Amino acid sequence: MTRTVPTLSVPLLSLRSGRIIPFGPQGESSAIAKLPVAGRVAVGRHGLAGDQQADQVHHGGPDKALHHYPFDHYGAWLMELPAQAGLLHTPGAFGENLATLGMTEANVCLGDIFRLGTAVIQVAQGRQPCWKLNQRFGVADMVTRVLISGRTGWYYRVLEPGEVAAGDHFELIERGWPDWPLSRLWRVLFGPAIDAEALAELARLDVLAAGWRERAARRLGD
Repeated sequence: MTRTVPTLSVPLLSLRSGRIIPFGPQGESSAIAKLPVAGRVAVGRHGLAGDQQADQVHHGGPDKALHHYPFDHYGAWLMELPAQAGLLHTPGAFGENLATLGMTEANVCLGDIFRLGTAVIQVAQGRQPCWKLNQRFGVADMVTRVLISGRTGWYYRVLEPGEVAAGDHFELIERGWPDWPLSRLWRVLFGPAIDAEALAELARLDVLAAGWRERAARRLGD
């Protein structure tokens, strides 16, 4: 049976890249403060040309080549954190490379394949935030807030390198796992309920990044 691919065509609102700079209270460094990039930029297996990651153990790599955070969520964050209006007035607050309006965890699925510019990219996992968001927002429990909200964003792997620019459209070309919207992925891996059947499925789902498959297996064993 042939599966129909739903129509999803959304423009890239902002393309952003970061350089490593001093960041943390103990002298830590980070490239979370990503700035808009003009013109076309090469994107390869490890992400945008020129984009850096200070912590290459937890950030970057083939399954975290590009970080996408929906600008759709910014209004909710602004209502919750009005003191952070200066940070939330434009994309980039969450260290994202890609910002859009019209794509969220509710309508994007694990394994979705998009053409963006001349590149082809695939949703590999959700985003599990780290302490750097606490530091960036000046909010001690920002990581917890992001996880509880489910407004986490997600990562892509690059299937075909190419070039991208702000204004290019995300064009959905294949949806192989329609039962796994990212909102459900988040609930199964981080929500309070243990769904053993779903966790077992995730643990053996090759399209999911290895680290998240391992997390599913660990939670299944709890």
